[in-house]
Amino acid sequence: MTLKLYNSLTSQEEKFESLEPDKIKMYICGVTVYDYCHLGHARSYIVWDTIRRYLMWRGYQVQYVQNFTDIDDKIINRARETESSMESVVERFIEAYFEDMKRLNVLEADEYPRATHKIDAIKRLIHDLEKRGFAYSSGGDVYYQVREFSEYGKLSGRCVEEMQAGASGRVESEDLEAAKKKNPFDFALWKAAKVGEPAWNSPWGKGRPGWHIECSAMVKDCLGETIDIHGGGADLIFPHHENEIAQSEASTGKSLARYWLHNGFVTINGEKMSKSLGNFTTIRDLLNRPIDPMAVRMFVLTAQYRKPIDFTEEAIASAKNGWNTIKEGLLFAYQYGSQLGWEMPEKTLSEETKLLTFQVEKFQKAMDDDINTPAALAVLFELAKELRREGNFLVHEGKTKTSLEKLQKQWVTLVNLSQVLGLEVKIDEQVSSISGDLSDAEIDSLIQQRLEAKKAKNYSEADRIRNELQNEGIKLIDKPDGITNWHRN
Repeated sequence: MTLKLYNSLTSQEEKFESLEPDKIKMYICGVTVYDYCHLGHARSYIVWDTIRRYLMWRGYQVQYVQNFTDIDDKIINRARETESSMESVVERFIEAYFEDMKRLNVLEADEYPRATHKIDAIKRLIHDLEKRGFAYSSGGDVYYQVREFSEYGKLSGRCVEEMQAGASGRVESEDLEAAKKKNPFDFALWKAAKVGEPAWNSPWGKGRPGWHIECSAMVKDCLGETIDIHGGGADLIFPHHENEIAQSEASTGKSLARYWLHNGFVTINGEKMSKSLGNFTTIRDLLNRPIDPMAVRMFVLTAQYRKPIDFTEEAIASAKNGWNTIKEGLLFAYQYGSQLGWEMPEKTLSEETKLLTFQVEKFQKAMDDDINTPAALAVLFELAKELRREGNFLVHEGKTKTSLEKLQKQWVTLVNLSQVLGLEVKIDEQVSSISGDLSDAEIDSLIQQRLEAKKAKNYSEADRIRNELQNEGIKLIDKPDGITNWHRN
């Protein structure tokens, strides 16, 4: 099968071919650490984590780098508001980022470069652009000459004349800055120091880097001149990624990235998320409702990553139900394994049990089609529902309709493919909630005591034992022949 990805640079799906066989260099634009991550961040980093997991599952060695923007007007303003330092604001929200992503089961990047840790690399890149005639200094600032780069606009599809608005990135006083520029759509590479703000020495005077140059420098410093995949939210296409291309390619004469991937927006009940509308939702507020983090992950995966997705109570309720179905399948071996005579589930997973070929091929076909997670989830649902049906047969009829060998393959296949999507159960927590502290032998002993109580017509004691087992999550099924079957809820 051939993996195809939609390349924003060419506006079409393309066959994916890595620069080096079986190796992928992947860079994702990270967060500006001045506040807690919101639902849009959750979508973005779940998407990139899923794509990374899938590439690894396909056999690629993925070098995954994601930056932190740790110098920015918003960070400086937050430090002033809280009467703290920029460093303390940065550390607080980087720690919060890791907490949130861990709960969402997002794998850590191989490297998290920070802008302030790459100042020398940034200055080298600016100096190189100046030397090549793509940059000029003006009043302590340094600007990129957009008109000097003939391919400017090739990612966003905008012509230079349309780019005046927003082309400078994050600026505080456009009038003051415009007076320093040769053209209004030139953007800042280096900003002269302002009173009370962090600054570094440079050939152009004390100052700090512009937003766009930071990522160009970090990509080159961490991964090299050309990478396989560069990703980020659709809102970054212009000006950020457009400017990255202009900076990097003017310096190296090589393509910055072969494939540009962008995830779609998140809306709340059909509206853009914003604090002014009162619909701003942080990841931790959402998870503390509480909502199972895997239900949030499920919600994100129900839409193909490039499409917009609308967060509503109905959508999250549907995601909860979907996750419960898959979770039930993932727990199958822990609930019924002992009745089926299986070894410990962990041992089953480690024994290289062959996966079901047809389901794996359907899953891969979906994911190869520009990471079509809704179609991939359909494969998981099919497996999970089959396992649930077999569990019901086992409870009510004492045996399954499917052979134990195939049943085991179904379960192992479900676990394997779910992990590719980052959908995993915390087994220790779930097993304790399923079974309490009772072992199978203790359950059988209590059932025998209940049977003897019923024979002695001591029905109150029999009911007490049934209630005790129910409180431990054990459901009893009395059969006509006097045998009692049981299963863990």
